[in-house]
Amino acid sequence: MRNHDHQDISTWVRQHARRLAPSSELLDLACGKGRHTRYLANLGHRVTAIDLNLSGIRDLTTNNQVELIEHDLENSPWPFTGRHFDGIIVTNYLYRPLFSNLLAALSAGGTLIYDTFAAGNEHLGQPENPAFLLNPGELLEAFASELHVVAYDHGRTDEPRPAIRQRLCGIRIGPESCGPEGE
Repeated sequence: MRNHDHQDISTWVRQHARRLAPSSELLDLACGKGRHTRYLANLGHRVTAIDLNLSGIRDLTTNNQVELIEHDLENSPWPFTGRHFDGIIVTNYLYRPLFSNLLAALSAGGTLIYDTFAAGNEHLGQPENPAFLLNPGELLEAFASELHVVAYDHGRTDEPRPAIRQRLCGIRIGPESCGPEGE
C-alpha cells in the first residue's frame, strides 16, 4: 500500500475518525485517489471506496480491508440501497441529491464526517461554481434533524491551501443510540 503523508488527510477526518468504533464498515464517497480510504483502512476499518474513476486507487484491489466500486454517483442509481455503513466520509465533494441516500445508508449510531467547500471559496480558488459550494448552514439544514451534530464548522481554513469550508460530524439518531425504551 502506498504511504500518504498524514498532511494529505483532512484534519476534520483525522479529528473525528476517533469516533468510529474499531473495525467499522465505512463508505468513502467520491474517494478520489483514496487518501481517506488508505488512512481508514490502516486504522483497521473495512472501507468501501466509490468514485467515477478509480485509476488512482487500483493498488488497493488486493487489500482485503477495501472494496472498490467504480460508479457514476450523479448519473446512475444509488448503488447502496438496503446497505448500511457504520460511518460515511465525504470530502471535497458535493452532490445535493445524495443527501437523503447518505442518511438512509448510515446505520443507527453511525457517524457522518462531511468536509467540503462553501460559498465564498470562489474568491480563493477552485471550485467556483455555486453548484459545488455549500450555502451557509446547509449541512446543518440537511442533516441535523436526523443526526446528533457533535461538531460543525464553517469558515476559512489556510491548510492545505486557503479555502472556505463547511464541515459537520454527526451521529445517526436511532433506537441503538438511545437509552432504554427510546429515552
